[in-house]
Amino acid sequence: MATVHFITGGQRSGKSSYAQELALSLCSNPVYLATSRIWDEGHRDRILRHQRDRGSEWTNIEEEKELSKHDLTGRVVLVDCVTLWLTNFFFDLKSDVDASLEAAQLEFDRFIDQDATLIIVSNEIGLGGHPTNEIQMKFTDLQGWMNQYIAKKSDQVTMMVSGIPMKVK
Repeated sequence: MATVHFITGGQRSGKSSYAQELALSLCSNPVYLATSRIWDEGHRDRILRHQRDRGSEWTNIEEEKELSKHDLTGRVVLVDCVTLWLTNFFFDLKSDVDASLEAAQLEFDRFIDQDATLIIVSNEIGLGGHPTNEIQMKFTDLQGWMNQYIAKKSDQVTMMVSGIPMKVK
């Protein structure tokens, strides 16, 4: 079973930077498991820039949904991020919150069933204001429920506030 450190917080709170520093403090060659789908050429360029910025010490894996198909036994793995990962389920399952949550929870359970150190980054999107339409409300609910699920199964939970890590669990 994996050791899971869950890092959450608002937009631009310092989650990814903190997670990268943590991963590099634990291992000289961590895995960066990126979950973003490539939506267009501009987004592809952004992903390539992020890969270059991380440096050669990182092993980069791009995976939209099936995190568990990668054998990461014995590795330190940074998953960035749950929000983009959930977006892929939500989009593919036609905005069905229940089906998306069930699929994500099943995949998460398969993923953490390996002997690895997992650092998982997510967003607290409900902190940024009230959604303005039904799709945003559905996704905010999905995100909140998945964050709760991950936090319960995590060994450590850190909330980032203005670049400062706050230990929650």
